[in-house]
Amino acid sequence: MSVKKNLDIAQQFLAKLGSGAAPEEIAQLFSADLDWNIPGDSGVLPWVGHRVGREAVADFVRDSGQMIERLGLEIHDVIASDERAIIFGELATRVKSTGKVIQTAYAIVLTVVGDEITRFLMLEDSFATAEAARAD
Repeated sequence: MSVKKNLDIAQQFLAKLGSGAAPEEIAQLFSADLDWNIPGDSGVLPWVGHRVGREAVADFVRDSGQMIERLGLEIHDVIASDERAIIFGELATRVKSTGKVIQTAYAIVLTVVGDEITRFLMLEDSFATAEAARAD
């Protein structure tokens, strides 16, 4: 895979996510046997944890949209190699049920094979997100 192709796939993912595309449409960028991982407290946030399959993407988009309101999304950089694209940025969200605001830096590592994303790893302060989602 080429660096340019991986950058293009990362940009397609960001564009679909930012456009409000349907969860299933976004999931089509990923392989059917996707390795999905967002380390953190899976007991509070349904999209956190390790899962397999493109339905993990659709669930993430749907569940996060129901639980949080995006206040700001900054993309600082998108870099790529022959196998991966990495997205660096900052995210500000409000948990709808608690009203708490979370501001966190993130990195999303996308592994690409052919024209599909085969591995998704998101690194963020999921502890702060889980804490904000907990009712006092």
